[in-house]
Amino acid sequence: MNHETEPKKENRLDAAGFYPFPTQEAKWGFWSKHSMINRFLPPAMPLYKQLYDMVKEKDYFVLTTNVDHQFQKAGFLTERIFATQGDYGNIQCEKGCHPKIYDAEDLFRQMEQARHDCLIPSDMVPECPVCGGNMTMYLRSDQYFVEDENWHEAAGRYYDFLQKMENKKAVLLELGVGFNTPAIIKFVFHRLTKNNRNFTYICVNKGEAYAPREIADRSIAINADAGEVIKGLLGQA
Repeated sequence: MNHETEPKKENRLDAAGFYPFPTQEAKWGFWSKHSMINRFLPPAMPLYKQLYDMVKEKDYFVLTTNVDHQFQKAGFLTERIFATQGDYGNIQCEKGCHPKIYDAEDLFRQMEQARHDCLIPSDMVPECPVCGGNMTMYLRSDQYFVEDENWHEAAGRYYDFLQKMENKKAVLLELGVGFNTPAIIKFVFHRLTKNNRNFTYICVNKGEAYAPREIADRSIAINADAGEVIKGLLGQA
């Protein structure tokens, strides 16, 4: 199962994340605010809670490129989630000099209080504890993304789950996945369905519902809003 909430077109906040900030004070002024309003402050969104209600008594696993921690907030078990692209709540060495990530919640909350004119004080700029260089957000944006021990353990649980389901009937439920990062989820689900006659592929995506011809007999493509579809399955529509 996967759910992406990223828009199909690049939005301004995402673009700002790759902006060449003139100073570290400006960079962390932006990212601390971005993380607070997208990761730490919001409660679980209703859609995620509804999705959890739908699968909580089933044998499920979540593969996601989302980095906002919404699945965990809604009740999904951490050990049943593989967030492949990072987490707005963590930071890492900008050059990935060592395979470790750091919880940044306390730091970002301090920055939230100290920020002025979108800048943080210079003495709050984080430095790598190993090489002394700059830190960056724990987001897959270049070759320096850190796949730490927890990342590899989550990947292992995901592959173990797939192996366990190999001879069982299973649904690969794809919600809102566009063609921004199709190789991580969409194309993988297509291949898994093609190679396993017990799997059914369900794609829910308003405006981009699609299933390859090779798996059309075991696919359902629903051109509709994912929230409305989940409500309907729960009898809440």
